[in-house]
Amino acid sequence: LPPQGSLLYLDALGAAFPRALARRGTALLHWSPGCLRAPAGWPLPTLYCTPAAAGALPSRAAALRVQLLFALRQRALHVLEAGLAAELQDALVALRTEWPQLAQELALGRLSPQPGLPEGVRDQLQALLTPDAARAAELRAECARGFEGIVLRLWPQLEVVVVRTAHGAERLYCDFLRRADCQGLPFYCPFYQAAGALLGINLWPVEPAPRFLLCPDWAFCEFLPCLANKEPRTVLLDELWEGREYGLVVTAQPGEYRCRTGEVLKVIGFHKQCPMVEPVRRESQTLSVRGESIPEEQFCQSLCRTLRMWPGARLIDYVCVESNLLGDSSGPCAPHYEVFMELQGLWDLSEEQRYKLDQCLQEDFPIYKSFRFKGSIGPLRLHLVRPGSFSRLREALGSPMPMPRVLHEEQLLQLIQGSVIS
Repeated sequence: LPPQGSLLYLDALGAAFPRALARRGTALLHWSPGCLRAPAGWPLPTLYCTPAAAGALPSRAAALRVQLLFALRQRALHVLEAGLAAELQDALVALRTEWPQLAQELALGRLSPQPGLPEGVRDQLQALLTPDAARAAELRAECARGFEGIVLRLWPQLEVVVVRTAHGAERLYCDFLRRADCQGLPFYCPFYQAAGALLGINLWPVEPAPRFLLCPDWAFCEFLPCLANKEPRTVLLDELWEGREYGLVVTAQPGEYRCRTGEVLKVIGFHKQCPMVEPVRRESQTLSVRGESIPEEQFCQSLCRTLRMWPGARLIDYVCVESNLLGDSSGPCAPHYEVFMELQGLWDLSEEQRYKLDQCLQEDFPIYKSFRFKGSIGPLRLHLVRPGSFSRLREALGSPMPMPRVLHEEQLLQLIQGSVIS
């Protein structure tokens, strides 16, 4: 990453949220090949309150918990950061379930035993903790009131939540956090990354939908027009048209092979002759058992429309599987989709309620409806999973990448199947 990227981000953040960067404060500008690095694996270069030793923690869940603890020590936070919105959501779920223990650790200035935590790392973290009875009492009082808007109540000086990705699969988590724990706070997604390369920056923090300015000298990008009548040829930055969609091809560094990223971008305008884009979809996350090709974003819209027909239900997370991954367990029926969901406020669904999702898909996608009518695609099967299932799935993924919405690995499928409760 050229220093230009970090400085542009900090300048945009400071201009939109004047108290975000303390005068004479220190910003951590760490860089390693392929991604931005700061302590504990946080991928954005900005003010940070988690010690570097947290990066050696044995699991994602342990790292999130330590990050949460050290953030709770700092009442005067102006910016709350997370690599992914899903990570912030998981940390706040830990707050809901573990706040009495976290409050005790704050009051005593002592870390609780963590399974598998290396002794040396624990000692480094322990040395940075001091007792804070007042902050512990405040944590207990606010959590006892409930968790709607808990983030702004715990950190009353917060101005913004910064996340690496706020589009595609991560939009679900951002929307959930805005409605619940992070009520009243804007979200800012500063960077656009693909194939391990930083490609663009969001200079408009207060805009509700992130848009990214593609920077010409950060990586070599080519674009495949999506509506070409014949085999498309790649075009370059100066050949893009506003309003059109393109598949992204990246050569991140000199000497590397070209990589078709599977990302589709839409050009939404230009800023000083450089194109502004918004990510539209990930080609690998398209559902297609008969060539019907239902993109993840449109599937999610149908799913959310279905949820409005289930009174009291709030979607926490979901993932889809094409029946060919199920092997013999799918039985002799026609190819179909299986959907695994975690809901809040609803523990079971009638068959009629479950069928609503299949019905919405038929209404939204005529091709899918045609295949369903002919019987070449079977009815969708919907499963509910126990709370915390998707946090464990993200732990198993082991990569700080956005959540896949279509699973392609049997190991991950078996994990989510083992969590089914209905």
